[in-house]
Amino acid sequence: MEEKILSTRKNGMLVLLGCILLELLAIVAFIYGIAVNLAIMVIALVVMCVAWIPLLGLRVLKPEEALVVTLFGDYKGTLKGPGFYAINPFSVSVNPAKKTRLGQSGDVDGGAKSKSLVSLISSNQQEPAFTSNVISLKIMTLNNSRQKVNDVLGNPVEIGVAVMWKVVDTAKAVFTVDNYKEYLSLQCDTAVRNIVKIYPYDIAPNVDTTGDGQADDGSLRGSTEVVAGRIREEIQSKVRQAGLEILDARITYLAYAPEIAAVMLQRQQASAVIDARKMIVDGAVGMVQMALDKLSSEEIVDLDDERKAAMVSNLLVVLCGNHDTQPVINSGSLY
Repeated sequence: MEEKILSTRKNGMLVLLGCILLELLAIVAFIYGIAVNLAIMVIALVVMCVAWIPLLGLRVLKPEEALVVTLFGDYKGTLKGPGFYAINPFSVSVNPAKKTRLGQSGDVDGGAKSKSLVSLISSNQQEPAFTSNVISLKIMTLNNSRQKVNDVLGNPVEIGVAVMWKVVDTAKAVFTVDNYKEYLSLQCDTAVRNIVKIYPYDIAPNVDTTGDGQADDGSLRGSTEVVAGRIREEIQSKVRQAGLEILDARITYLAYAPEIAAVMLQRQQASAVIDARKMIVDGAVGMVQMALDKLSSEEIVDLDDERKAAMVSNLLVVLCGNHDTQPVINSGSLY
């Protein structure tokens, strides 16, 4: 289904004024016919009954809005551009997603009760055929609720993604899928799960996130731009057939699931302590080596291997200890 742009003139005001004028003339003729001629009265009555029918074809469009028009089930084209239009009064405007609302995470209850990607509120009430079902062409944001996904290592991760999107082909959006908003929400949910399960939450050894067969440093926490870009591409590949364009995707929330968050925090703290200890030991060894070299080069004191070992032990205790040391003064001879 290819989109066809209707080149209908913006003559809605002319039709409106013409119908009003025709009705007024018919009313005057009806009153005149009652007193003078019965045939004029009948003709005026018929005109009064049908003169309002063109009013059913009046449509008003604002900037960045479109209207998909069908006539007896046949797609006639799409109106685009702001203006006051007059179309065939028997035409029907179609928008299956008019009453579908893409809920924003946290806009009602903080996302605590929302388990799916979006909250969809739809109404089954039928509208009259002449109701204007305008399709918005503006950039819209789908801010999904936090969902729990297992990363490549099997760790449960909570992630939220905001997707900026808009309708670019109204015919495909209306006729290719049943409801393009619901279709988009499901594809976003699937894309997030497909991409997140490729990455570890943090950098992990022997993990290939690019598919080239080589381990790399990709992670959800450290490569958010790359992950968001792959999510956008994944969604775009699925919704292109629905006439939608994904402009951008951003990760709005990322954390370990509550059931393992405390354990992972302890793991990170332990890793930080180990790294700090390694740095302290490297610095202490260097300082001990410098002290021994300085004493030897300047011939301040001549130490044998046993005294050097004792000195090294004492210096390492002083430099690597968590608390201040209490010095012991030797008042006797060194030997």
